[in-house]
Amino acid sequence: MVRRWLLVVLLTGQTMVSMDGSIVAVALPNIAAGLHSSGALLQLVTGGYIFALAVLVVTGARLGDKHGYRKMFFFGLFGFTAASLACGLAPTGAVLVAARVIQGASAALLLPQVLSLIQLAFDGPARARALGLYSMVLALGVALGQVAGGVIVTLGGSWRPIFLVNVPIGALLLAIGPRVMPPEPTRATRLDLPGVALLSCGMAAFVVPLVLGREQHWPLWTWPSLAAGCVLLAVFRVHELRVTSPLLDLSVLRRPAVRPGLFAACAVMGAYTGFLFPLALYLQDVLGFSPLHAGLTFVPYTVGFATAGLGWTHLPARMRPALPPAGLLSFAVAASALGLAAGDGWPTLLSVPLLFISGAGHAAGFSPLVDRVTGSVGPDQASSVSALTNTGTLLANVLAIAVFGGVYLSGPGTLSHVTALIAALLVLAAVAAGRR
Repeated sequence: MVRRWLLVVLLTGQTMVSMDGSIVAVALPNIAAGLHSSGALLQLVTGGYIFALAVLVVTGARLGDKHGYRKMFFFGLFGFTAASLACGLAPTGAVLVAARVIQGASAALLLPQVLSLIQLAFDGPARARALGLYSMVLALGVALGQVAGGVIVTLGGSWRPIFLVNVPIGALLLAIGPRVMPPEPTRATRLDLPGVALLSCGMAAFVVPLVLGREQHWPLWTWPSLAAGCVLLAVFRVHELRVTSPLLDLSVLRRPAVRPGLFAACAVMGAYTGFLFPLALYLQDVLGFSPLHAGLTFVPYTVGFATAGLGWTHLPARMRPALPPAGLLSFAVAASALGLAAGDGWPTLLSVPLLFISGAGHAAGFSPLVDRVTGSVGPDQASSVSALTNTGTLLANVLAIAVFGGVYLSGPGTLSHVTALIAALLVLAAVAAGRR
């Protein structure tokens, strides 16, 4: 019973973090009107959160190793809750952006501890079930954020409740969490400060142009920044292989299941975001759906994901290795079919089974991969796998919005050319997922 409540606390905290990247998207027009904000500032409201989270999540995982996963989880939860209050009460756009950056930095402390604590607290079938729920929350946060954002803005009549709703939930978790989460021993670890600097600067140089470049039509500065980010991340890799106490233990990538599994998991998350983002734009901008209507249209995908995400652990062990490639190929076929069918308007009846199959294929291709990757390493490397998983999926999401969003916006206003590229990515992921 205690472990069940522990899982509720961990996954509720992760749900808050996962949703807050997208919950703000449907409220941007209200924010612009209420705070008299420019388009550039609105970009920072969204981008500042993603930037801080992506840049600091690896450091957050290492701080969990050094000071304890439990302690860092609650520090991150407290900071996230306080920053949410500041966002909801922000008197100006500049204050809102600053609070969003703090919110993202706090999320970077909280998020990597979730997977580490699940690995340490659960084993066997219980861990597989917990990881299934973890991957479902991680994957569906974007969609749930859009649906919740549409509902809250519609019912609340303002953008402020989308942030303030986190405050009572965070306070409740802070009150009950310490009672169900036992303290764990900490290890004497040294924080690799040069590694922190290299990774933070490299991620910043790489992520900022991806977050801001598309809206600004890829100005000249974005390309040197991307190049500098790649160079700094390459230097970081060399540095980490040489130090005795690295910030990120890259030796986990030498394990046979980790590298292809991580690639496939990140690819399917990128495909998912690349599918959701153009679909949301198409439904609202081309077909005239309201934000709430567009969010509710995606419900069959959520149901399909939940069905497969919770059901795969009940299958016989001999069948599970075949799930990821089969699921990813199903996702590819269903998404392609929906892109073609939506060319002459929204096919309401056909969209329900196709979205359900897409969501079920996503779960079948993602949840068992996370279980496979985490199961191939020991507790000592739990934080490294958590950091790589979270960083990889965050970068996949940012890249997907930049690439697939750019393809959609530069095309004829249909989905078929985007879903064809997404299907190609999913086929590559299926090939990687089939490697044992």
